[in-house]
Amino acid sequence: MSENITIRPATAADAPSMAILVDIAAHGLAAYFWSAAVRRGEAYSVLEIGRQRAMRDEGSFSWRNASIAEIDDQIAAMLIGYRQPDEPEDVDLDELDPVIRPLMELEPLSAGTWYVNVLASFAEFRGRGAGSALMGKAEEIARSTDARGLSLIVENTNEAASRLYQRLGFREIARKPFHPFPGSTPIESWVLMERLF
Repeated sequence: MSENITIRPATAADAPSMAILVDIAAHGLAAYFWSAAVRRGEAYSVLEIGRQRAMRDEGSFSWRNASIAEIDDQIAAMLIGYRQPDEPEDVDLDELDPVIRPLMELEPLSAGTWYVNVLASFAEFRGRGAGSALMGKAEEIARSTDARGLSLIVENTNEAASRLYQRLGFREIARKPFHPFPGSTPIESWVLMERLF
């Protein structure tokens, strides 16, 4: 379906929607990590923690790294991404929560690309072109940074997203087993995909 989609840079005021969309994209993984802050008494809700993180000026999950797709003047979808360093950074994988370790093992394989960290749509806007429009924006930004291509990580069970990425020319580079966490959906593996320019 062809829609009148507007793509704009995110603002700090988009943080509440960003918190929800990042958790949608992560299939509950964001809320799992944010719940530790709630247990420490930093907030009453995981969504409040997510909102606070999205409002930061720095860090990968910041409104400054996000683009918003609107349909009918409503936030429909979001893209968060950034340029990966040309040389992978050293990360002590043994220090990481086993839930996040597979993702951190895959990310360095995408060195030099523009990494699509989050692409998510609200349910009522899925299938209406917002994801494709945001991926077009991702390519535009990536090319402006001299990235060697685009990369992303998707769950092997997310068939709709995988179809979109394959249609856009992405191919599988590697995969790592999924480590379940409380409340996680049934996923077998994380799949790193790339599309080189």
